[in-house]
Amino acid sequence: MKLFQKQKLESFEKIAWHISGMRGIRDYEIILGDDVAEVFEYQRCYGKDKDGRRLERSGSCSVEEMLDLLNECNVFGWNGFHGAHPKHVKDGEMFSFEATVNDGTVIKAEGSANFPKHFWDFQRAIGEILNG
Repeated sequence: MKLFQKQKLESFEKIAWHISGMRGIRDYEIILGDDVAEVFEYQRCYGKDKDGRRLERSGSCSVEEMLDLLNECNVFGWNGFHGAHPKHVKDGEMFSFEATVNDGTVIKAEGSANFPKHFWDFQRAIGEILNG
């Protein structure tokens, strides 16, 4: 008998998150396409006549591969995560994450120099997809 069973992602519509720090702000999106998960990375641009986002990289993988990654990283378990900035950390990156999954369930997480378990594993895997 299992006392704890983590919830599984069966589908997704859109996943978006951003990471901001001293070196800039990066936005990421995963959008469900026809049998593929399309991944986009944007750099936010600010300045005279430059407010907005610039596409930096894009890539894709199968929907099955993306669902496997999301479940391996237990993204469902991130819901409600609020990582308060640690007192001893003077700098760092902040993030916010939102995903619509399993026919309308919304997952939200945020933090400042404090991330949910497996966030960086997820981010590394997304980087590999973006690098082709």
